[in-house]
Amino acid sequence: MALALSLGRRGLGRTWPNPAVGAVIVKDGVIVGRGWTQPGGRPHAEIEALRRAGAAAHGATLYVTLEPCSHYGKSPPCADAVIAARLARVVSAIEDPNPEVAGQGHARLRAAGIAVDVGMGADEARRDHAGHIRRMTQGRPHVLLKLAISADGKAGAAGRHPIAITGAAVRERVHRLRSQSDAIMIGIGTALADDPMLTCRLPGMAKNSPVRIVADSMLRLPLDSRLVKSAYEAPVWVIAAAAAPQDAEFKLLPLGVEVLRSPGSAASLDLAAALESLAARGITRLMVEGGPTLAAAMVEADLVDEAMLFHSETIVGPDGVDALDLSAFSKLKGRLKFIGSETIGSDRQDRYERG
Repeated sequence: MALALSLGRRGLGRTWPNPAVGAVIVKDGVIVGRGWTQPGGRPHAEIEALRRAGAAAHGATLYVTLEPCSHYGKSPPCADAVIAARLARVVSAIEDPNPEVAGQGHARLRAAGIAVDVGMGADEARRDHAGHIRRMTQGRPHVLLKLAISADGKAGAAGRHPIAITGAAVRERVHRLRSQSDAIMIGIGTALADDPMLTCRLPGMAKNSPVRIVADSMLRLPLDSRLVKSAYEAPVWVIAAAAAPQDAEFKLLPLGVEVLRSPGSAASLDLAAALESLAARGITRLMVEGGPTLAAAMVEADLVDEAMLFHSETIVGPDGVDALDLSAFSKLKGRLKFIGSETIGSDRQDRYERG
């Protein structure tokens, strides 16, 4: 199961709207097949493992990080493929919360005479499948908030000028987090101040860049920004208020930028509704990377499920931009459970998640 979990993580950020599942087939103590959900969500992990195992799957045991599906989507049910391969036993980490499955896959396997065990590796599987679980049970993506915080509690220099808070080791970690996310979101303030790309810049991993999303209530994203200029290389979505000017949208659309309108007629964004619209488009794992205004709004709306706070020894000064105000910090730490700290280069990562 540990191997299946590791294999499943290969697909994080690349299989949405499907979960990133891992599967291992074992016979007589020998691994005869391995699989993980392929980019775009199919083939599923079980199908990949069965393909590699071939005839050796007969009488074997399948270890899989999520219950095999039992419904027809864009491909036939994995449970039927497992039955056809005549496996003897299936060990699933967790049941699938998708109401189209929700125990029916396991029931179908048992009805076919296959032994089924559930629960091995469940805690890790729930963490790996947090996006899928959140989307199925709450209708929104799992939200990871990332903040880089100086020793004096700042996230940027005076006047919102960008400044390197953390070192190279943390930046590498952040790019890996991006590669494991379906989408990354920033506020328009960060887009204007930093003109970021938000791609994954680890060697050879540009293709794993997430969908790049800007919360921009009045559509102020410049047409000559690096995000807009690269919209055909990696998707760019802008979430705008219903009252945002239509002409600004018409200028963005031909450049490859998708505009999603927040419901209602207000000039401000309804973040909860915005996340629901992202989930409806298949987004399961959303990384919120900046800036302080968007971070505080996410915390205030109780939409943060996991937080990674990267603390630096850098001093910005009293005129710098606060990472979060005391009230938001208090709410964040009150709602999320502290998981632990890790030293990364000269910086420190503190991790929190919902209990």
